[in-house]
Amino acid sequence: MSELCRERLATQLAEAVAEALQHDLAGQERALLVVSGGATPVPFFRALAARELPWERVQVTLADERWVTASSPESNARLVRKHLLQGPAAAAGFVPLATDDGTPEQGVAEVAERLAGLAWPASAVVLGMGGDGHTASLFPDSRELDLALTTAEPAVAIRASSQPLPRITLSADRLHRARRHFLHIVGGDKRDTLVRALAGDDARELPIRAFLSCPLAIYWAP
Repeated sequence: MSELCRERLATQLAEAVAEALQHDLAGQERALLVVSGGATPVPFFRALAARELPWERVQVTLADERWVTASSPESNARLVRKHLLQGPAAAAGFVPLATDDGTPEQGVAEVAERLAGLAWPASAVVLGMGGDGHTASLFPDSRELDLALTTAEPAVAIRASSQPLPRITLSADRLHRARRHFLHIVGGDKRDTLVRALAGDDARELPIRAFLSCPLAIYWAP
């Protein structure tokens, strides 16, 4: 039953995001979609990829990325290419966050240039959340968390003791630059984390709190 609920949830989220893109494209040349990686969004990606949209006018980028090659199984870009940029959606313009530089610290300037060329504000940002309350790569145990929560720069190189790989993430400021925000989570543990997050306001403890003070459409299934 939970698997069916999650598929329905993914379809409903895809409908909402497609409607947002269609609405914005009626009044502007290009629309931007920011998505997250991980296992949770795969059914959503597949459902959205099947939607008939003027995909050639849609830009897609990521909320964050592990600093790996595009062919790595750990790559969020690989996930997006495999599950979202298929069928009609293959016509979308995809802007990855990783570069050929050895570290995210070396590549962050190039990533910032790429982001500057996109159609901000985004039509939609689709966030995920971990059991520790992180979203994008805003990890509570990262020494760069304060910077990522407060900087006006679009992207931040991230290292966290809980994560085996360095990462790059859109800053909270850049993630806020969207007309609509969605949170896509599944499972009882994520629900419990969200309940805890809603009961406080310290984003350094649970970084998802940085997005709970603005309109956020929550899509959850068991």
